[in-house]
Amino acid sequence: MSRAPLWRALVACVIVAAAFLIAFTMSPRLGLDLRGGTQLVFETRDTPTVKADSEATDRALDVLRRRADALGVVDPTLVRSGEQRIIVELPGVLDPRQAAEVIGRTAQLTFHPVTGEAKPDDKEALADESGQRLSLGPAAITGDGVTDAAAATDPQMGPGWFVTIDFREAGAWQKLTGAAACEAVGDPKRRVAIVLDKEIISSPQVDPSVPCRGGIPGGSTQITGSFSSEEAKNLAILVKGGALPVPLEMIEQRTVGPTLGSAAIEASAKAGIAGVILTALFIIAIYRLVGLMAAIALGAYGLISYAALVALGATLTLPGLAGFVLAIGMAVDANVLVFERAREEYAVSSRRGLRSALDRGFKNAWSAIADSNITTLVAAGLLFWLASGPVRGFGVTLAIGVIASLISAMIITRALTQLIISRVGPRMSGLGDVGRVRTWITRRNFDLMRRGRLWLAISVAVLATAVAGLSFQGLNFGVEFTGGRIVEFATQRPVDAETARQVVADAGHPTAVVQSSGDAISVRTGQITSDDVVAIEKALDTEVGEVNKQRDELIGPSLGEELRRNALIALGVALAAQLLYLAVRFRWTFGTAAVLALVVDTAAVVGAFAWLGKPIDGVFLAAMLTIIGYSVNDKVVVFDRVREMWAAQRKAPFAQVVNGAILQTVPRTVNTGLGALFILAALAVFGGDSLRDFAIALIIGIVAGTASSSFVAGPLAIELERFSKQPPPEPPKARTPRSRDGSGAVV
Repeated sequence: MSRAPLWRALVACVIVAAAFLIAFTMSPRLGLDLRGGTQLVFETRDTPTVKADSEATDRALDVLRRRADALGVVDPTLVRSGEQRIIVELPGVLDPRQAAEVIGRTAQLTFHPVTGEAKPDDKEALADESGQRLSLGPAAITGDGVTDAAAATDPQMGPGWFVTIDFREAGAWQKLTGAAACEAVGDPKRRVAIVLDKEIISSPQVDPSVPCRGGIPGGSTQITGSFSSEEAKNLAILVKGGALPVPLEMIEQRTVGPTLGSAAIEASAKAGIAGVILTALFIIAIYRLVGLMAAIALGAYGLISYAALVALGATLTLPGLAGFVLAIGMAVDANVLVFERAREEYAVSSRRGLRSALDRGFKNAWSAIADSNITTLVAAGLLFWLASGPVRGFGVTLAIGVIASLISAMIITRALTQLIISRVGPRMSGLGDVGRVRTWITRRNFDLMRRGRLWLAISVAVLATAVAGLSFQGLNFGVEFTGGRIVEFATQRPVDAETARQVVADAGHPTAVVQSSGDAISVRTGQITSDDVVAIEKALDTEVGEVNKQRDELIGPSLGEELRRNALIALGVALAAQLLYLAVRFRWTFGTAAVLALVVDTAAVVGAFAWLGKPIDGVFLAAMLTIIGYSVNDKVVVFDRVREMWAAQRKAPFAQVVNGAILQTVPRTVNTGLGALFILAALAVFGGDSLRDFAIALIIGIVAGTASSSFVAGPLAIELERFSKQPPPEPPKARTPRSRDGSGAVV
């Protein structure tokens, strides 16, 4: 064994061993959509005196963190996002009303002297507990002066609850109560008003035993009133947490039940296992022994990806699970590219042996592998930068998957195949013949580009159909892009949509969009409150039997508009980035042809979703950016082969070169596409409603992208080259003379 393979084998062993150690000693961080709980997103707002900048938002974050700790939530997560947003994750909290009320309440607590009963025209007056309007003096103590607060009950004082408050400085409270004690008993001026968010929550009279100017010593007091246990505890949390420096507005709320999360994990696991088995069997059937080595490397890829997610502390979300499963199919691509190139090398020069063919296969495939993976990383980066919520996790998972697939194919697969390639014969290795697909294509020698303009006309028809769908059907934007609320309930028995719709209408929401699918009911409305959701749930309980809330998402209108704008920006930037990269990497004609073909691919998916009425949401955005990355991968492989063949046949007609390149890359395209489709079919069958739509979008996109590489990008490049004055690419300086043989490979 030479030094290079030995070095590669050692690196592979170290990577797999480290991944194994991490995977079995550390636990993954699950997103709320997998473990259940509530996520709240708040946005800070300016006041006349305080600007909601990053410093004010950080102070507000500290207050919210104290409140979350006081709630007793296990492992809460609070982080600042951008300059003005705070993301709060509360695992296990399934009642968003309690979370929003306690966590996000402004809680401006102040203590005021009462200056008397308010006059009718006093607009600044506040009503006390009995409804009497009082005129108040300036605040003598603010929430910052409070050090502790607790809910308590005392049987000797009666059955009610009260809240004890400890002050930072005893003198301020003593001075306030001492001044009030100078007024006559029964006079409103003898009272002290305790105000929370411009509402008097308690206005006790100072006890007659308190001397004038003497006040109540000790620096503590009690807030009494008709408090329940929960009300007293919530008030204590707010007071102890302190006042927020700036007001907060809740712009997003997501609640997921734990059963839905566990079902999603189980479904994704089934899809992953089924997809891996199908992909492994397929690649072994096509490439025999080297295919078996690649299947083993795919198992290592899964281990490495999972370990990287755990080690980086990345949050694993439901779309992230889909990305993890999907990346298995994409990891096959690099292996297919290498093996197809190795088959070509062996067919041309079998006397050099299988080892040499394999080495040259890895070397010659690297350019296409690097180009295609870079474009996928661009899509993953855009998702992380512009998406929100669980979809951002998909971007992280996809990026990790791309890097892990490179390690799997270029290090682990290479090390494994080099260990066995010299010990087996050509037929058993899987590299001894070019395969049935290539043999059949070579024998037929199709002239696809002879009808290039017909294919372009068909692509124009696809665009027209998509435009018609947008015009007549429109896009069914989800609440993530429009704002509003969507709630999903699980039922004990199937309920037809009309019955559910009538129940929701009778509950006060006649304009709600209600859908029923088997034992699930989905209700989509405008900006309704959590109390409205509870009312809908009770109505469904009464009329159709017991229901359980599985998911509850609220998106503010401003955030919906922002997410919709970001989605358009993401798609536009993705297309522009691909055009720039391809133009720099290849030539402007190739880059333009590839991006125009991408437009056809995206139009096919968007048009299909318009005609089918499928939701356009963040998961759809993830699918579209994945489609763009995958489609560019395919076109990169085609144009990489066009460039190579054109350099070797500079005098040949360009259309003939393109046709030959397409025919030579068909085996790779078919094998890679089938590998991805196995995974997507498993997701469609096992993945649930949201992942099913994700899988459908990708299936349409991959089929369209595969076809457009040959029948749109190729003919477009031919047409554009008529206007190009660039000469054909130069052949490599050091190149062994090669000839055409019966395999159809130009080498």
